[in-house]
Amino acid sequence: MRATWNGTTIAESDDTVVVEGNHYFPLESVASGVLVESDTHSTCPWKGEASYYSLAVDGETNPDAAWYYPEPKDAAAEIKGRVAFWRGVTISD
Repeated sequence: MRATWNGTTIAESDDTVVVEGNHYFPLESVASGVLVESDTHSTCPWKGEASYYSLAVDGETNPDAAWYYPEPKDAAAEIKGRVAFWRGVTISD
């Protein structure tokens, strides 16, 4: 699977985990330097607290376009160490 934004591949992996229709990529499959930490958080009743990254590509920023669960609940343990994308990021195979 490949995640692209603004014509740039930001992540690529044959090992994604699909949860609720979202592909969670291994963190190490994300291109170096594109993730910028964000102060945004949200809570999912069964996955736990999500943290966010903004994307920085070619001088443009896509705020909070990636999320991850640093300490997912047991029901979502398979997404630990993984990141998913939205807000204009295209996921393709």
